[in-house]
Amino acid sequence: MIHLPLVRQGPLRALAVRVALAVGLVLFTVLIIWIDRGGYRDINGDGLSVLDCFYYAVVTLSTTGYGDITPVTPGARLMNVLLITPARVLFLIILVGTTLEVLTDQYRNSLRVGRWRRKLKDHVIVCGYGTKGRAAVAALLENGWDKNRIVVVESRPEGVRQATSNGLATVEGNATRSSVLNEADVKNCKAVIIATDSDEASVLISLTVRQLTAGQVRIIAAVREQENAALLKQSGAHHVIVSSATAGRLLGLTTTAPPLIDVVEDLLTPGQGMALAMRSAERNEVGQNPRALQTLVVALIRRGKVLPLGGEQIVTIETGDMLVYIRADENTPSVPA
Repeated sequence: MIHLPLVRQGPLRALAVRVALAVGLVLFTVLIIWIDRGGYRDINGDGLSVLDCFYYAVVTLSTTGYGDITPVTPGARLMNVLLITPARVLFLIILVGTTLEVLTDQYRNSLRVGRWRRKLKDHVIVCGYGTKGRAAVAALLENGWDKNRIVVVESRPEGVRQATSNGLATVEGNATRSSVLNEADVKNCKAVIIATDSDEASVLISLTVRQLTAGQVRIIAAVREQENAALLKQSGAHHVIVSSATAGRLLGLTTTAPPLIDVVEDLLTPGQGMALAMRSAERNEVGQNPRALQTLVVALIRRGKVLPLGGEQIVTIETGDMLVYIRADENTPSVPA
């Protein structure tokens, strides 16, 4: 099931309001009949009880009208004309309106989903909206990725609610199933980020994505244990991040070289002063040493491979290279000199 970001009042609340109005109309009609109960005739001839008033109100507002209780006095008939008949019409409007609203919502939602599918292309699918999934989405948005080109696949209802409340299109279901990934249009996506809490699920998702896309879609996955990284790469993942090993290395850095961990946190945390960025090499930079540029280049990517910049070998920039550099975070306030 596809959940697009909410743009209006929830359906349960709207339905509750209509039910309350319908019950209020019934109670109002019962009160009118009870006040003028002497003007009505019951085929039993024993007068109208409170239950009879409820019975007459319900069969009248629903236009059933069995005729076993009828207004006989002019006053009772006048009250029927002035109050009960308008209440009957309003009651029908509420019932029919609720049905029409449900049908209209379904039709409107199908139109929204259709428009969303037509516009969806080169998007990123994030499987799992837990801590890792939310951080991955935040990183995409910080780097200028359009929110409309992010699709979350989540099986937990609370995760679905959180993703849609954050303005993300969400497919509810298990990402290991091909039908769910097809709902997210995996064949036309740019990349799949696997951020589940289970290494086994990550492997299955990677296998399913590779099967559906014939290996043409980039897969980035996170695993908890180092021993599962090789298995995930064999399953089709292009990049694997080992969360437990990475956390362990950061803990070690914190112990042996505390300033280094501050630098790493600065680079990974938005708004802290420095941020990693990547751009294409400019024409006037071709043939130069990346170290000689005014931009602080930390890595050079050529045809998908990272070239080392250190050592005795001199690396020069070629056409089509990507430069990974450190830039000042735009969200950080400038410090006066």
